[in-house]
Amino acid sequence: MELHERIRHLRKNELKLSQEKFGELLGVSRSVINNLERNVLAKPEQKEPLYKLICKEFNVNPDWLYNGKEPIFSQISDDEYLAGFIGDMLKDEGMTPKKAFFKAFSNLPDEFFIKLYEDFKQCETYIPSQKNSDAD
Repeated sequence: MELHERIRHLRKNELKLSQEKFGELLGVSRSVINNLERNVLAKPEQKEPLYKLICKEFNVNPDWLYNGKEPIFSQISDDEYLAGFIGDMLKDEGMTPKKAFFKAFSNLPDEFFIKLYEDFKQCETYIPSQKNSDAD
């Protein structure tokens, strides 16, 4: 599979996005995505920045995008995931519901978080990896 075919595979099969939505998330038009997937971009110098943006925005493993070497998605630590989540949240202007939620939680005692964590561990939907990593 060639690089442009991997982009199409990523968008369509892994991310389940239309060309229009994929382009919107990358800040380009549907036609740019269409041309990228067909390997006929009018401005080839646009390719490299788009490849880097695809990897960054969708956590795609650059080695997979460029060379086809799996895994498709980069493996990130919990700390990296949380840093990205909080960073994205802070980009929003004003006091959003997420920000208000975290602001309220920031004033709670550690005991509250310990109890909440214990309750969440019981629900695999919220913390699936904890069942394997915690020795209860």
